[in-house]
Amino acid sequence: MARHDFTEEQLARYARHIVLPGVGGKGQRRLLNSRVLVVGAGGLGSPILLYLAAAGVGTIDIVDFDVVDLSNLQRQVIHRQAEVGERKVDSARRAIAAINPDVRVNAHAVRLGAGNARELIGPADVVLEGSDNFATRYLVNDACYFECKPLVSGAMFRFEGQATVFLNDRGADSPCYRCLFPEPPPPGLVPSCQESGIFGAIPGVIGSLQAAEAVKLLLGLGEPLSGRLITWDVLPGRFREIALHRDPECALNGNNPSIHDLVELAEEGCAD
Repeated sequence: MARHDFTEEQLARYARHIVLPGVGGKGQRRLLNSRVLVVGAGGLGSPILLYLAAAGVGTIDIVDFDVVDLSNLQRQVIHRQAEVGERKVDSARRAIAAINPDVRVNAHAVRLGAGNARELIGPADVVLEGSDNFATRYLVNDACYFECKPLVSGAMFRFEGQATVFLNDRGADSPCYRCLFPEPPPPGLVPSCQESGIFGAIPGVIGSLQAAEAVKLLLGLGEPLSGRLITWDVLPGRFREIALHRDPECALNGNNPSIHDLVELAEEGCAD
């Protein structure tokens, strides 16, 4: 079977997409031929992975070096109690296979670092970031910028969550993560999830927003959440939209970027 042909089972599985204006059979074929990278198979990664798999994104790379802990199950809905102690990438791959056998999963049980970030990000059409530490967020942002890959970013803290898209297309007003947060906070200033707690349903909402934005990008559908930050505060039940702009003083994306002196920038294909 050619990859772009549908079986009877696929016609039934993706029927609600195929009849949807703006998606159709052509869009579903595009999803099946797409590849995404999801950094983190935890709270945000769980709904991201489940919804991308259900949508029929053909290849999903997962990067996570951690194992399932009992405390994860309060919010990391892709994992099960029987999988406590297993690698998260293996647990996630099993869950995805149970949802959609069309999806190929590449599990990378490694720590994302400077030595492998661009290699892992390079093949992806879209990158989704759901890590729980600032070092990884900045590394993913920088690697996506250098690889010219759109980045769907999400974060959460206690009763709040946020999501946005960084297109990394060198647009005149296309911000990156460093435009929003130029420098990571000093160590110990922002407590970890383990220290501060997290309301369990927040990653379900924010991760679903991220998955939706990724599918939109893959399909070229609608208006991406670029230049806009969506925040959700659970306690008052309020969503807000904050405008984001490229910072001309940004060390990465500004008029006189300093990081360019450290990393060779391949601009070819950025605007494709």
